[in-house]
Amino acid sequence: MTDASAGGSTPPRTVRVWDPVVRLFHWTVVIAVCLNLFVLKPGRLYHRYVGYVVIGAVVIRLIWGFVGTRYARFSDFFPTPSRLVPYLKALVRREEPRHIGHNPAAAVMMLALMVLLLATGITGWMTTLDAFWGEEWLEELHGGFANAIMVLALVHAAAAILESLRHRENLVWSMVTGRKRA
Repeated sequence: MTDASAGGSTPPRTVRVWDPVVRLFHWTVVIAVCLNLFVLKPGRLYHRYVGYVVIGAVVIRLIWGFVGTRYARFSDFFPTPSRLVPYLKALVRREEPRHIGHNPAAAVMMLALMVLLLATGITGWMTTLDAFWGEEWLEELHGGFANAIMVLALVHAAAAILESLRHRENLVWSMVTGRKRA
């Protein structure tokens, strides 16, 4: 490790942003969605169990959005029009400000993904009920929600990479370590 007195540079100061609950939620969902979309057979026991884990994770994250740490709280990033519109205008001009926590566009994406995750999980669970057994419309709705998650997840990942390049910080790594440049 180098320091300024030895002619080197000091590493950039970091701040804890993503607490363990947020990071565990994020990576649980990433793994679960990948398993259910690409590995596990739809409708089978393990596919259902993974879906139930996602529902539980989203419920915990929703609660954590009200009682969790600063950057986990919805009050810190909820995308109100007064937050979102100026951010999107700046984004179009390529002058968007860097945010320590979620930026307003990322907040919209996160909330949309959580709604889709719940909708997918609930419709999947409904397909197991006698009242909806074999209902094709419900299975198609479930699949449509799952496909929407896949599309939004790809957009989310691409946006994280683009923002990492624009603001010169590795946002994916920050979701591993919980820390970002101050």
